[in-house]
Amino acid sequence: MCSVRNLEPIQIGLFSDEPIRLEGLTSIFDQPSSNGGPQLVPLIGTFDQLIYRPSLEYLVLDLQSSSVSMQTLASVRRARPSLKLIVIGPEGDDEAVLEAIIGGARAWLGLTSSPEMVRMAIEVVTGGSIWAPRRLLSKLIDRLLKVPGPGLARSSPHLTEREKQVLDHILQARSNREIAHQLGIEERTVKAHVGRLMRKTGADNRIELSMCAMHRPLVPHGRARGGQLMVNGTTFTD
Repeated sequence: MCSVRNLEPIQIGLFSDEPIRLEGLTSIFDQPSSNGGPQLVPLIGTFDQLIYRPSLEYLVLDLQSSSVSMQTLASVRRARPSLKLIVIGPEGDDEAVLEAIIGGARAWLGLTSSPEMVRMAIEVVTGGSIWAPRRLLSKLIDRLLKVPGPGLARSSPHLTEREKQVLDHILQARSNREIAHQLGIEERTVKAHVGRLMRKTGADNRIELSMCAMHRPLVPHGRARGGQLMVNGTTFTD
């Protein structure tokens, strides 16, 4: 079996126009990964430099920056749909959090989040899962189940056997790294399969992809009815 551990450093873009906050974000990368994963390397630049850097997969975005707003998230999704956003924004605005995550953000952190929590959220996102405030998780799942997105209304797409296997593992709340280990393939191969699954179903993120599988018979053995979804370390069952 080939090695499935990808220990190449992962660059994490950091954007904030508040120097003190930017310095604080940079400092959380001084310690090694807590889960034995690859090294996370901070990358600082202007907003445009980070957004249009082809090799960048992850971006921590300070929503309190004067040049960033909720509309910015939609612009980023159009320009770089594969870029995974970790958003730091105001606390207490539940609708903004739900809108951001449904719109494609992989994590939402409040302004009072500790450096340890920010680091943990980044590691969760780079591991293939989604981080969100626990109090909003049930609302998020209910909304996605009751109001299917455009991708959920289409007829079931044709999936290859390997894509079905990957989707099956996603419904079991496994990260890309865990799926790679289970299937004996490279983590980057899993990411490629997840990308194709999202394109075929019209889903913007893993939550919508999971909801899509629950609404339509995309995987065998009834998994879509007994599927699970992990967000912020919490597993939900349909």
